[in-house]
Amino acid sequence: MEKKPHFVRREFLPREVSSMSLALLLAAVLLLNALLYLYLNKFYNSLGRVETDPGLCPFGHFKLGAVKNCSPWLSCEAINREVRKLKCVGEGAVKKVFLSEWKEKKVVLSQLTNSELKEDFLHGLKMLIALQSKHVVRLLGYCEQQFTILTEYHPLGSLRGLNETLHIPKYKGMNTWHRRLMLAIDYVSVIRYLHSSPLGTLVMCDSNDLDKVLSQYLLTSDFHILVNDLDALPLVNRSAGRLVKCGHRELRGEFVAPEQRWPYGEDVPFEDDLMPPYDEKTDIWKIPDVSNFFLGHVEGSDIVRLHLFDIHAACKKKDPAERPSAQEVLDAYRKVLTLLIREAAVPGTREML
Repeated sequence: MEKKPHFVRREFLPREVSSMSLALLLAAVLLLNALLYLYLNKFYNSLGRVETDPGLCPFGHFKLGAVKNCSPWLSCEAINREVRKLKCVGEGAVKKVFLSEWKEKKVVLSQLTNSELKEDFLHGLKMLIALQSKHVVRLLGYCEQQFTILTEYHPLGSLRGLNETLHIPKYKGMNTWHRRLMLAIDYVSVIRYLHSSPLGTLVMCDSNDLDKVLSQYLLTSDFHILVNDLDALPLVNRSAGRLVKCGHRELRGEFVAPEQRWPYGEDVPFEDDLMPPYDEKTDIWKIPDVSNFFLGHVEGSDIVRLHLFDIHAACKKKDPAERPSAQEVLDAYRKVLTLLIREAAVPGTREML
């Protein structure tokens, strides 16, 4: 009788299965890290992190929208002839802002309202001209004699309306911890740029409360941040012994840095001449409060706050010299973003390894 062949079924030992699984997992993690590196590299170079933009026009020129050719900044004559006011959309202590139209494109026209503050207006214009970059609203033209500035229009307006914008159905998909953290990175990048600007170390003085800070920045349609109001940007020059004071009145409240508050107690009346000056570390003190606004209360935002706890604690050091630089804060924010993206992409990776 013919014997039937015996088929021997090989069974993998648990150790072999474990080794293969680990090898596949490591390969997947390596591939993910490579993709993550490429993504973040693209992210850092597309967020306005670099000060020079190869797509920008030469100095003294601009282009709007999809237009390929650059136009020279509009002169007094061109502004008077070609720009048409549509409506007033804002007014501050220094200037009135009009939604306007130029060659069928919406633009923003700013005009001085208080002649006593013309030096502030002209300082803001000087800063706007000198600091043109990916971090600053685009200048389209100006007329110094008539105290007029023309800039690019951003329909989402200032950062004060961020939460309202994120509740519009069109933008609800942007209301995530990831996008909100990217906005915080944008904000810190602007501060870093001002602290290491072509003009030197500049301090953002129009920042005595959160609402005032948010009003100084614009939200672009692709959800980035631009600084818009540069009227109060004094220069710190340590080598020359030059520090700054943000205004001539007493500043109060926890939002402003300790060194910006009157140091001699309630019994001594405030005198501007006796108020000690300070440096750019006042901007660092305010970063945690501004970032807390950006992060909001969406799913995952508390986890982001937890990861930012140490750097934010350092920002709140009472001694300004012990606070990190804007570059160090930016580096910490980027590391947190990288870590959280990796953990979101491969949940439980640490436990598996």
